[in-house]
Parts: sequence; C-alpha cells; structure tokens
Amino acid sequence: MTVEDVMAELKSHGSEGIKKVLLKHGVKEPFFGVKVEYLKIIQKKIKKDYHLAKELYATGNADAMYLAGLVADDKQMTKDDLQTWVQQAVSNNIADYTVPWVAAEGNYGYELAVGWIDNPQEHIASAGWFTLSNIVALKPDSELDTGQLKGLLARVEKTIHTAPNRVRSGMNTFIISVGSYVTALTEEAIAVANRIGPVTIIKEGTACKVPLATDYIDKVKVKGNLGKKKKTVKC
Repeated sequence: MTVEDVMAELKSHGSEGIKKVLLKHGVKEPFFGVKVEYLKIIQKKIKKDYHLAKELYATGNADAMYLAGLVADDKQMTKDDLQTWVQQAVSNNIADYTVPWVAAEGNYGYELAVGWIDNPQEHIASAGWFTLSNIVALKPDSELDTGQLKGLLARVEKTIHTAPNRVRSGMNTFIISVGSYVTALTEEAIAVANRIGPVTIIKEGTACKVPLATDYIDKVKVKGNLGKKKKTVKC
C-alpha cells in the first residue's frame, strides 16, 4: 500500500462521533476519527514497513500517525527518526502511546527517554516517562539498572505534584509499571506511591479516572502477575 492508498482508506472510515470523543482526550486536528479496531485491520495488511510508517507519520494526521506506530519496524528506527517523531507528537495519544511504543521496542528507547524527561516541552517529557514505563514492562530485569530506576522513583516523588499535567500522568504510570514489572522495586514503588498520595490530573473534561498506583499494583499482585513481562506494548 502507498501512503495515498492508506490516507484514502482512513478518510473513508472516519467518524465525526469518534472525532468528538478523541478531541476531548487531547487528540489534535487534523484527523478523520478512525476507530483503533479499524486501524488494526489496516495494520494486518501492511504488517511492518519502515518507510511507509515514516511517510504516514509525516502527514501530521493523528489517525495516520497512530497507524504509523503500529506498522513501524521499530528496530530500524534511528535516533533522528525518534527525535523527529517526539517533536511532532502534539496529540496526547501520539505522545503517550505511539512514540513510547516504538521507542521502547527499538534500540534507543532508554537513552532517549532519560533525555526527554528533562525537556521543557510537556508532550516530550510525557513521552519520556511513558517510554520508560514501557521499557520496564518489556525488558528482563537483568537488562535493567534497578539503581537508576530507584533514582527515577525518587525524582518522581519530589516533583510529581509540581510537574505539568501530562507529565504527572506519565510519572504516575511509571510508578505503576516499576511496581508491577520489576519485583525488586515493587515495595519501593508502593512506598513512593503512598508518600505521594493521590495524583490530580486534568483529563480535558472527560470522565477518565487516574488510577491510584498502590491500588493498581495491588491488583496485579492479587492476580499473580507481578514481574510478568509483556511481549509487546503496542495495542
């Protein structure tokens, strides 16, 4: 499929109703309002295509950018590719899902993420925290530096309540991921979450609730899933 073919197909499956919902969740124009379930149908046709993914992302259309993340050949993505993607990830779903997925499953995720979290641009810092969250969900503990992760938990504890809105969301997710997937730090993550207390995140007028990190980790523990890594973070 060419980028023109894909864009025509996306346009034909757009929905004004879906657009209204996505706009409330921080997705920015332009986009058609295509359901994720249909994006996955197109994904099955394309499978992986490094060049097409970059062309789709470059359209600036949020539907196409989300699809680009699904079909990207993550291991081929260069640092420059990922830096370009994160700069352009102004829609919440692209900064918090698409870019972190591709970065975490690629070769430079951790290196880039620890730089992104220092960026003054909210969407880039948010992408950094979500990338780190995905990395700990994917990588074996033997490939993780638990000392650095513990340091990042301490940083979250000190700064989460004064961080920008979307960054607070990413930090909260990071606590949950570390507590759920890195068993050596589960108790530390719970202790940090307890000291932090409830985290307030404005959800752009939607009814979405911010999960208490302690409650989420406890649910994972009850199900017997602590430390069980994911095969992929893309969904």
